[in-house]
Amino acid sequence: MSEQLNVTKQPGFIKLWVGQTISSIGSQMTGIALPVIAVTMLGATELQMGLLNAADTSAFLIFGLLAGALVDRWIKRRVMLIADLVRMVAVGLIPVLWFNNALNIYQLVVIGAVVSVATVFFDVSYQSYIPILLPKEYISIANSRLEITGQISGIAGPGVVGALLRVIKAPFLLIFDAFSFFVSAFSLFLIKDREQPKPKADRRPIQKEIAEGLNFVWNQRLIRAISFTTSTGNLFGTVTGTMFALYFFRPQYLGLDTASFGIMMSISSIGGLAGAAATPKLIKLVGEGPLVVISAMTTGVVQLLIPIAFFIPMELAIVPLCIQGFMTSFTALTYNITQVSARQRICPEHLLGRMNASIRFMVWGCMPIGALISGVLGSTIGLLPTIWFGAIMSVFASGFVLFSPLRTMRQMPMSPEEAK
Repeated sequence: MSEQLNVTKQPGFIKLWVGQTISSIGSQMTGIALPVIAVTMLGATELQMGLLNAADTSAFLIFGLLAGALVDRWIKRRVMLIADLVRMVAVGLIPVLWFNNALNIYQLVVIGAVVSVATVFFDVSYQSYIPILLPKEYISIANSRLEITGQISGIAGPGVVGALLRVIKAPFLLIFDAFSFFVSAFSLFLIKDREQPKPKADRRPIQKEIAEGLNFVWNQRLIRAISFTTSTGNLFGTVTGTMFALYFFRPQYLGLDTASFGIMMSISSIGGLAGAAATPKLIKLVGEGPLVVISAMTTGVVQLLIPIAFFIPMELAIVPLCIQGFMTSFTALTYNITQVSARQRICPEHLLGRMNASIRFMVWGCMPIGALISGVLGSTIGLLPTIWFGAIMSVFASGFVLFSPLRTMRQMPMSPEEAK
């Protein structure tokens, strides 16, 4: 209990917490509004949805490794602040273009690519920042607090957004997201920390620094297994997810409305909140390694509920989707909090940026590939077979952690020395 109180009394952590809570609410709005804009307002095709989703994550594949090396040289808080301001301007352009009757799907693709680049630098810095801001013994509880708050902000938000979409146009919702990036940037501006930029004398050729991060991830067998499972799950999850908005809204498939979409997203967020809150107790109950394995296996299996919903009467089709959303969010949080906290403990501080960038390169870099695969498959074999393919293949993603030492490891290493 004292650890929890100490974390919440840290001024720097409180500012970060508040800023990311507001930003999370804005992101909830954009996450719902963008597919609505693409599908219902711009009439996006399967291939165009593939391009849009690919653009949203392409920077992790193209710039992820470079971002890690640069972030380890720079002040991470400053990188996050600049990234927030770039995203504020980019997202704010969408309602401006729409108001001037100039918005089209390809502008969304370009804006998505810009936001993706800024997000790479923000996320790599963000996942490397908690160990700088707080002592190691508080890392897990800090990550849990941040995740819980993010999920709380998502519970009411999607339902409200679904209702708002009945009375206002989706592009207007993005104004709040643009403002939320400003709030996040301002909160980061107020934080004072101990980090200094890496001295130029200590810098080596950037390709060697990138290789050092990749080698660290590859040589740590636990991190390697986790990265392979996450990458595979994200690849096939993106194949399914890219077609999801078309599947959800088109009348020849589920034919559901924006209010139902908001309800489903709210229930998913409740699952995430429950998962974040339950993680510390589940770690005590089953252990860190087994929790990672169980979470990965469950996440894969419940994806089958998405295509199964097609064979259920329309008025009940939302039920399996809500169960899938709840369980996916629950297990994603138990999985991520456990493995991210362990990664942060295992990695030496000077490698944090490159370690996180190398992992993001693997686990997010496969997502634009999955989006393009989905767009091509959706245009050739059809939307529903594409969703079935992604869901079935997701079941096998957990194999890398299932057949690793994590299966019986109640506690993962607490320091770089223990991980050797």
